[in-house]
Amino acid sequence: MPLFLTVTPHQLQFKFDARTSRGAMRTHQVYYLHLHDSDRPGMTGVGECAPLPGLSIDARPDLESKLNQLSEEVRQRQFTADELHKLLKSDELVEWPSIRFALETAWQDLQQGGRKILFMNDFSQGTTGIPINGLVWMGEKDFMQQQISKKLDEGYTCLKLKIGSLDFATELDILHQIREVAGPDDLTIRVDANGAFAPEDAFRKLERLARYSLHSIEQPIRQGQPEQMQQLCAYTPVPIALDEELIGVQDATKQAALLDFIKPQYIILKPTLVGGLQASADWIDMARERGIGWWMTSALESNIGLNAISQFTANYAIDMPQGLGTGQLYHNNVASPLQIDKGWLRYGDGSWGELPK
Repeated sequence: MPLFLTVTPHQLQFKFDARTSRGAMRTHQVYYLHLHDSDRPGMTGVGECAPLPGLSIDARPDLESKLNQLSEEVRQRQFTADELHKLLKSDELVEWPSIRFALETAWQDLQQGGRKILFMNDFSQGTTGIPINGLVWMGEKDFMQQQISKKLDEGYTCLKLKIGSLDFATELDILHQIREVAGPDDLTIRVDANGAFAPEDAFRKLERLARYSLHSIEQPIRQGQPEQMQQLCAYTPVPIALDEELIGVQDATKQAALLDFIKPQYIILKPTLVGGLQASADWIDMARERGIGWWMTSALESNIGLNAISQFTANYAIDMPQGLGTGQLYHNNVASPLQIDKGWLRYGDGSWGELPK
């Protein structure tokens, strides 16, 4: 069954300036990979390639050229399923984790009939949901407070706040105001510093953050400082989750060495950034062996990527909220059955909209 691949670019438009400590995003360039089987005309598997500028190792000027080259390679060599599997496991895509994720999920979709039901589980069948955190973006104090009030009104019991761009005292004041409204028994709070803290200041800031009974802090210092991160994880008053620290570490020996040396309390997995669903599963296995907690997070993909990540996540016994609430960020997202209801992501009765052509 010869396969062929087509690529469609699409520029997603944010509803607001999506700010992190790395700057603001107004648009997000993504690519949809359409995988076809010549023996099954009319059936298409779709995956999303959506690297994040400044974060993904493959957010490069030659990404689109690589996608077109891959499409031509599949056509010329008349790829079979075996050849596609070899490509997904080869070193050729090590430097292109978002492409690996897109191709892997497009194949999974095609195998299951091209209906965007990649995994048959209670979530994809609409009988259960996935608990998610409500994401509060960086911005001026009033903007953040508006988001927090809205999330609480919508029934979220776990909030994740982006921190690191405002004055630290202002951010502490926001946390204080939240805790005046909802204590730790009623509301779980996570914060994400995106590496904004200087190593010499990080522990002092963690001590002050600990007063607000936080669940965890993501990446308090910039990645690539293993000794400093190890010290923080060993003595932190707030559990630490590694996020950016995992990006680009795709060799199993190096992954194990990273976890064994730093000993984080949690890891956060973004398939677009770490190299796909199988790569995420490998990280999960390593974390479990070491007693390290984990959760999945989307990385600003459209509903195509979010759908694949959510269905994959639902294959596991979920015991904490996941970071899968990003489907409402864009003006021009792909219409989907994914719905958010009182802090739960569900696969509802809606239909999929047409993808850009």
